[in-house]
Amino acid sequence: MAGTYEIMTGNEACTRAAIAAGMRFFAGYPITPATEIAEMASELLPKAGGTYMQMEDELASIAAVIGASAAGVKAMTATSGPGVSLMQENLGYAIMAEIPLVLVDCMRQGPCQGVATVPAQGDIMQARWGTNGDHPIIAIAPASVGELYEETIRAFNLAETYRNPVYILSDAMLAHMSERVRIPDPGEYDVVSRKRPTCPPSEFQAYADDGTGIPPMASFGDGYRWFVTGMVHDDTGFPVTNSADRISYLVKRLHAKIEHNRADIEKYEEYKTDDADILIVSMGVVARSVKAAIDDIRKEGVKAGLFRPITVWPFPESRLETLCRGVKEIVTCEMNEGQLYHMVREVSGNTPVRMINQNNGVILSADTILAGLREGK
Repeated sequence: MAGTYEIMTGNEACTRAAIAAGMRFFAGYPITPATEIAEMASELLPKAGGTYMQMEDELASIAAVIGASAAGVKAMTATSGPGVSLMQENLGYAIMAEIPLVLVDCMRQGPCQGVATVPAQGDIMQARWGTNGDHPIIAIAPASVGELYEETIRAFNLAETYRNPVYILSDAMLAHMSERVRIPDPGEYDVVSRKRPTCPPSEFQAYADDGTGIPPMASFGDGYRWFVTGMVHDDTGFPVTNSADRISYLVKRLHAKIEHNRADIEKYEEYKTDDADILIVSMGVVARSVKAAIDDIRKEGVKAGLFRPITVWPFPESRLETLCRGVKEIVTCEMNEGQLYHMVREVSGNTPVRMINQNNGVILSADTILAGLREGK
């Protein structure tokens, strides 16, 4: 297979993949365990003809990213849970204004400042519901450094295709571990750019649906004039606050552009699910421990399998619901107090669901998962 192989950390893989996907602007504020992404971007982006900006805080970071994207540049920021909390208002602005961007969340132990140097998976629900109102979001959770490289490129493609912010849910372990990564040759992978208007500037309406549910996006400075606001707006972008029909139309269109394209957005992995009696649902680095536990417990005659959502939002509920109907028990394995557990219960039907969790900054090991599975036998 073509390409080259290198040993790199997760944060390095994320940064280099973002540049390969076309990122030419990064704004950020140092925060463990995401700081290396900013450091690497400051070194590598200028060499690629891009711009790096060290901002005064997380609020300014995502605001700068929104501005760069509106000017036509693929843009990204990276932070951890406390920084994501600060970014939520501007993230909502980007969702309403349909500004594509990528937000990397290297999850760490919380709540609040928690422990900066250890991993957790406590931001799953924050990624989906952190900002106010009903809104669409896309969130991706890689499980290896190599997958982080691949999924960072996909995150940019999804952001540009659907004019929507996209999360990459990494964590302190994945960010700092080193693994062998295949770097594909340029041209081997798709690099998607946003859809541009084809009409004359005099006819341009910034949010007019062209039939796809995703309006073409002009860039500031290229001759097209448009108004950007976080308020409900008409097709020109100007606020409309006294029309129930317009409010309903816009909110539903924002959701529909994601919901109607689930087949393109959703991605998941199945491991030994064909004959499974026990279905384990897990994501990110914990899923790697789950695979080892599955291999061990199958030697004891217990048929277990893994369902791993790679795209966490929108949650791949249709496939999971099908799998749930064919097993005797469902177990979630996660480093939090049950965020996947609650999602799985919604689609599990009559199949019992239980949880094996650990929320102390230590990776949930295969031995701990194996012990938990044995307890349920």
